[in-house]
Amino acid sequence: MKIHWQILVALGLGVKRHWHIIFALIAGVVMGLIVQTLDNKEVWINILGFVGQAFIRLIQMVVIPLVASAIIVGIASLGDSKQLGKIGMKMVLYYTLITIMAVVIGSTLALSINPGKNIQKFISHQQAVEVQQQVQVMQDDRSNLGQIYLNMIPNASSLAKGELAPILLFVIVFALALATIGEINRPVVSFFESIFAATMKITDWIMWAATPGVFALTAYSVAISGIKVLFDTRFYILTVIVGLLIQLFIVYPLILRIFSKVNFKSLYRAIAEAMMVAFGTASSSATLPVTIACCERRAGISSKICSFVLPLGATMHMDGTALFQTIAVITLCQAYGVPLDIFSVIQICILAAIASCAAAGIPSGGWISMILILSGLGLSLDQVGQGFTFLFAIDRIVDMFRTVPNVTSDAVVASVIASNEGELDYDLLGNQEVWKEVV
Repeated sequence: MKIHWQILVALGLGVKRHWHIIFALIAGVVMGLIVQTLDNKEVWINILGFVGQAFIRLIQMVVIPLVASAIIVGIASLGDSKQLGKIGMKMVLYYTLITIMAVVIGSTLALSINPGKNIQKFISHQQAVEVQQQVQVMQDDRSNLGQIYLNMIPNASSLAKGELAPILLFVIVFALALATIGEINRPVVSFFESIFAATMKITDWIMWAATPGVFALTAYSVAISGIKVLFDTRFYILTVIVGLLIQLFIVYPLILRIFSKVNFKSLYRAIAEAMMVAFGTASSSATLPVTIACCERRAGISSKICSFVLPLGATMHMDGTALFQTIAVITLCQAYGVPLDIFSVIQICILAAIASCAAAGIPSGGWISMILILSGLGLSLDQVGQGFTFLFAIDRIVDMFRTVPNVTSDAVVASVIASNEGELDYDLLGNQEVWKEVV
């Protein structure tokens, strides 16, 4: 398929899937401007704030079951056999390397460009002071490292209080145990597969509710701060896009060059349809069938590698999301005037790497697991709700861009592993004349 047709397909899919979100964003701006002119604007602001907060609460509702089930299913599936265990270990190593590079790039760009400074003037001074004090308490507690480590060890009250760090630690240990006990783990893994499928469905429902949510959040932001607040998020958008471009055109080519003999231009041509569909749908899960077809029919990657690496990658590896989450959280900290020391930045990067693994492969799914990062800083979504509202209102623009590296990196890792294992057909990859249509 020619490149201009690929672009049309991507735009067509994007408009078809996201027209209601785009409409909600535009309508929210108009509504916010109208509310600013009303005599009883406080009443309307309260109504819009209620609807927006209700949507945010729905996001918070599914965090723990989604994160727990995603990590358990992903880790437990790596121990199915010796061969898959070998491939799985390589997959984990490559995905970890790529994700580390993503969060380092994200944090470096965010700290250099400082995109939160333009949003700072729109944040309530009282809320900013409260957030600063809360983070300062967490930073002061680092002097007692023993207590910090004790607090990370789960106890009976961790689940009741919704403390994500100890819950996450238990989930990882439990998943590792399941991965080592063999086929006897199937009933438990099947149970969590069902939980994961159910929470994914709930998350999908919540994202369909994003239409009134985005409308209310956008209208609320514009009504309080004016339309300028959306314009001043341009530095945040620019920071994320620059980071994603570095991943696509520097990091992935380096990975391919160092660990395989695959030419990145050839691979990108082979998976061009998948990249375009990823841009259009903003969903790595929805793009998965196209990704598999591109990798098998054009990139020359064997079915054995594709059927194992790509589905797990679409579920648990989203370095574009990790990069975005790192930038988003640092942007929020800058907007609230929170000084970040080196330990806080490292903590954000580590939690973003973990949170991205549990992000749902659907539009705006990364916002749900991002709560894990905020929790690590001692913050709740309610405390940074105003800044969260500004960034979420324009997320549709960012979401389409960050899904492309999410999908591309899966294909990169699959091609590297296939090259290492002798499971890659270089003749097919280099011969466009015999490529089959996939879209």
